[in-house]
Amino acid sequence: MATLNPPIPTDTVQRSRRIEQRIAGQATSDGAGVKLVRVVDRALHRRLDPFLMLDAFGTDRPEDYIAGFPDHPHRGFETITYMIAGRMRHRDSAGHEGLLENGGVQWMTAGRGVIHSEMPEQEQGAMEGFQLWLNLPARDKLAEPWYRDFPNAAIPQFTTADGVTVRVIAGESQGVAGAVRREVTEPLILDLHLPAGSRHAQSLPAAANAFLYTYRGEVAVGGGAVPAGQLAIFANSATADGVVIEAARDSRVLLVAGQPLGEPIVQYGPFVMNTQAEIEQALRDFRSGRLGTAA
Repeated sequence: MATLNPPIPTDTVQRSRRIEQRIAGQATSDGAGVKLVRVVDRALHRRLDPFLMLDAFGTDRPEDYIAGFPDHPHRGFETITYMIAGRMRHRDSAGHEGLLENGGVQWMTAGRGVIHSEMPEQEQGAMEGFQLWLNLPARDKLAEPWYRDFPNAAIPQFTTADGVTVRVIAGESQGVAGAVRREVTEPLILDLHLPAGSRHAQSLPAAANAFLYTYRGEVAVGGGAVPAGQLAIFANSATADGVVIEAARDSRVLLVAGQPLGEPIVQYGPFVMNTQAEIEQALRDFRSGRLGTAA
């Protein structure tokens, strides 16, 4: 891992954001029947703009994941897949291919459109991770597709003076730049590993929409507890300058924030555009083969 030493002090947060709403993820399936938990769905599009979806998947039962996600299209947004355990092979119609392994991140900009597949490269063992959908501004909806794999060692990581391990997937934390940066939406995506009794302060822009998902243990933040499997949406406040997260026991969370686009959102399955006419064009392009075929 790209670990930085010595320990880094956390931000100074004068007033932590409060929890506006807690949400429990809903069990569902996607792809060829892969079992997962949908944490963020289209009901939260406006509230969590620019984020469109968050799925959490985790099982050691091969029948829950082995069929994977065969060829399917995307247009108009970005997908960020973070693998905690297991191996997933990506192939797409733009000619990209990569193997996502433990601790790695796969970042794909669908732009004007790709067809891709995400298939497990294992028949036994645990498969665990997350996929986050990040919207693109209207000006970039039809951009050229882009893809990059970041192995575990390429994700910047540091430990705070309080013993918290911070993996910076996107954005910047405590002066450490993440693996990816994006203009306009300015996403911050952190994987925080908090030992029992630790505390982590993270500054956030006042205008950013932000949420936290606990996937191990339980944390306290903004005046409330967030146990494993729950999402906490933070209230936007001009007087709050970040969040302070505390863990009474060993815990792990994803902290996500981004600048809202404030643009119309029209989704039809794997296509996310600004108008219904653009969705209809996406469907025509897909059906006519203009998005190509996965390698």
